[in-house]
Amino acid sequence: MSNQKLHSIKKAGFILKPNTPDIRPIYEDVIKRFHNRGITTLISQKSADMIGIIEGISFEQMCKESDFLVSLGGDGTLLSLVRRSYHWHKPVLGINAGNLGFLADITLDDVDNFLDQLFLGEYRIDERMMIEGVIERYDGKKEQLYAFNDVVITRPTISKMVKIDAAINRDWFNTYRGDGLILSTPTGSTAYNLASGGPVIYPLTKAFIMTPICPHSLTQRPLVVPADFTIELCSPKDTVVVMVDGQDAYKMKPGERLVVNGAKIGAKMLHRKERNYFEVLREKLSWGEDAE
Repeated sequence: MSNQKLHSIKKAGFILKPNTPDIRPIYEDVIKRFHNRGITTLISQKSADMIGIIEGISFEQMCKESDFLVSLGGDGTLLSLVRRSYHWHKPVLGINAGNLGFLADITLDDVDNFLDQLFLGEYRIDERMMIEGVIERYDGKKEQLYAFNDVVITRPTISKMVKIDAAINRDWFNTYRGDGLILSTPTGSTAYNLASGGPVIYPLTKAFIMTPICPHSLTQRPLVVPADFTIELCSPKDTVVVMVDGQDAYKMKPGERLVVNGAKIGAKMLHRKERNYFEVLREKLSWGEDAE
């Protein structure tokens, strides 16, 4: 847990859950609460167009001008914002417009209290591990990608198994055969990784979780490795799809290589000071409930 604080609390940049124009009254209510405390709000052009207002600015300009960024929607909206805004290294606040999420954990009822605490300095900025990856193409080109939750290498069609060679620090150590492989951050450990039988890792840990998807061999198990290792993944004979946070897709031809490292700077998440990760786990996963 870091001791970082915001340098200024004057401007907040908003993006909204995509394809939900009916979120406008919620957005207007939330920004009124920000304005009542003297915080100027900006909104990305795409979000502004969606709800039919004219105040939008480019996403890049919004990130540059804002002291912190706000995702109004669910965990998917926040994932997209964290990844797209990564190069500006601005703290991101998740306000959940639906049910309590793992990431967007400020409910609409919490907004006033959180803003009061913000001006009192009663908040946290947690730095979460990000994945930095490069796809090395046959023609020598390199495509850079960043992930907050996970990078998944999977088969392009449901009828075909894939073979994935994996190396750590340039040494081959395993060949995965099955539906694919999940390379997850601790933050993403409660997403696809958990559904595929991987472990839950405390989100401020610095580590990769490598979890095979429906492996052909039952001896293939999830593996946790330090974040300062370099992981190389390649399918020697199969075309595969690389999915980033379940949102962006890249096709990788046979022999092309994905090289992954832990990003030098993590994502900055703005939270209530009293936020308890284990309470969120208990609520979302129904841990400790009596089985009747």
